[in-house]
Amino acid sequence: MDQSAGQAVTATEDDRRAAAPASGAVDIDRPASARLTLARGIFTGPAPKISDELYAVVKGRSHRERQALRLEKGAHAHTNTYFGRFAASYWQRWTTVTEVEVGMRVQTSSLARIRLAASDIAGHRRIIDTAVVNGDGMVVLRARLDQYVDGGALWVEFDAVGGELGISELIWSAPAPERVRPVAIAICTFNRAEDCAHTVAALASDQEVLSSLDAVYVVDQGTDLVSDRELFQRTEPSFGGKLHYIRQPNLGGAGGFTRGLYEVSAAGSFTGADHADVILMDDDILCEPETVLRLNAFANLTVEPTLVGAQMLYLLNPDYLNVGAEEVHPHKLRHGQKVPKALRNVSMLKKNQERRVDAGYNAWWTCLIPAEVIARIGLPLPIFFQWDDVEYGIRAREAGFVTVTLPNAAVWHADFYWKDFDDWARYFSTRNSLIVSSLHTDLDPKAVTRKLFRELTEYLVGMQYGLAHTTLQGIEDYLKGPKVLRDGGIEALAKARTSRGDYPETKKHDAATAPVRAADIQVRRAASEPSRPMLVLCKRAFQQWTGRTQPGVVAVTREDAHWWHLGLFEHVVVTDASQSGVRIRRRDKAKARALLIRTIRVLRRLRNELPELSRQYRAAQADLISRENWERLYGI
Repeated sequence: MDQSAGQAVTATEDDRRAAAPASGAVDIDRPASARLTLARGIFTGPAPKISDELYAVVKGRSHRERQALRLEKGAHAHTNTYFGRFAASYWQRWTTVTEVEVGMRVQTSSLARIRLAASDIAGHRRIIDTAVVNGDGMVVLRARLDQYVDGGALWVEFDAVGGELGISELIWSAPAPERVRPVAIAICTFNRAEDCAHTVAALASDQEVLSSLDAVYVVDQGTDLVSDRELFQRTEPSFGGKLHYIRQPNLGGAGGFTRGLYEVSAAGSFTGADHADVILMDDDILCEPETVLRLNAFANLTVEPTLVGAQMLYLLNPDYLNVGAEEVHPHKLRHGQKVPKALRNVSMLKKNQERRVDAGYNAWWTCLIPAEVIARIGLPLPIFFQWDDVEYGIRAREAGFVTVTLPNAAVWHADFYWKDFDDWARYFSTRNSLIVSSLHTDLDPKAVTRKLFRELTEYLVGMQYGLAHTTLQGIEDYLKGPKVLRDGGIEALAKARTSRGDYPETKKHDAATAPVRAADIQVRRAASEPSRPMLVLCKRAFQQWTGRTQPGVVAVTREDAHWWHLGLFEHVVVTDASQSGVRIRRRDKAKARALLIRTIRVLRRLRNELPELSRQYRAAQADLISRENWERLYGI
């Protein structure tokens, strides 16, 4: 090719050229339908608060647009970043793709270099393909996916050597399947109208994502309606009839997301519904539209139908990853457990996920579910919220469907550690953990009651009487059997919220105006965690019971609010996890005694009745997850 004609040319090693097709060549005439876009080159985020370095790192002067980057002479850039990487390990392990191409349009009047680089499980860098360009045109680099089973990713590097270099239309692609499956999005919302309107608008802002969607369902269960928001009204015409707005009673996340699955899987919902994918998406996220494209592409090329989940980045700390992949330990009533070797609470500006980690389930902040899964295992349980996504993921795996939490595909969701543990939601977490675990494992009654007794004792020692009450309420309702799910959780929600009013420490106060005299407060920091926690728990319980606690009012920061520290005191002002106020805890022997007696009685019942209750919940499952039951709840 004549360099002087201003076309893209390549200069690569002789041995590599002999073993692979020529790279860096102009490749403009390929039919668009022949290849499927797996990911696009994005160079800046969906909001100003998002660091551009989650997309591309540049040294030197540059100009960024959403899908274009211009480097001035001497500048260097790479996409070895959270959203810039291609998760080669995951594509090799779970899909039919054996080779990927990364193509891009380049504009330069002088010499520039482009490299396709890769990492392995240890993060070691190597060069896979290169191009030297000195004109305008399309450049294509290729990589076989044959060395990444346990870990590793691909990315692109750019050097503007002799002058300006423009990069645009950067696309990672692979041969397209014979048929691209339709996809719909279901968003569940409750009184987060403004957040939901912005999420819908984000989907409409990306024309390629918008054109790939067959339907979007907004299931509004609140009283502050999304449809009343001006942004939603302005955005709705962009969908050209694809946007469906549904109002229904508040049945929690389970009820809202299930409505989306119900509508999409109904006969004739849209063309090809029998082979459709449904992406469940929270209302209060900061949506990265590119994530929708990546989840959908991955699901179209998996060897077998696969649940494909997005990762969660923190909304208040946008470069931090919640966790690389999660699993559940039902015998311990624990979900949200980090998969071994997965990253957790890590800045993705400083760290990359090199290792492939396999998920047990994916939370529904954003998760794609194939139609085959719905057809095989039915709809979710009507458990209002918490553990609904966990249960569905477990049930899917038992039926032979795996879940993949895909790196480099994420949304931003409210940081979990800014929400206080002492909340009415603990009712659903407790009750539903018992229900889900009863369905999917043979619980040991002794181990379960021993675990719950210790947790409840810690709450009492820490003067969290309302939390102990809410937890017991969840166990008591589990003991009622499957009939407790008859109304989808409406009555349980009301009871869990209102009954906490009997416990003053559940109320949050402004720090400056809390009903304690500021001059009397002394800040007390915690010592290190006890090496013999059971012994210390017994000691603190005795101190609380006998009143051998330190008098006066003390203040304890959120990071020091451990039972083994708080149990030393009589009267404590504790910072709420939200950092928006404080809670006031005060030793109350009468409440502690009543709750302890209740704990013993409830746990004795649980220990005796757990095997029979497990049988009852398993027998009722088919009816609970049926379309007919959900139609009854929806009033259809």
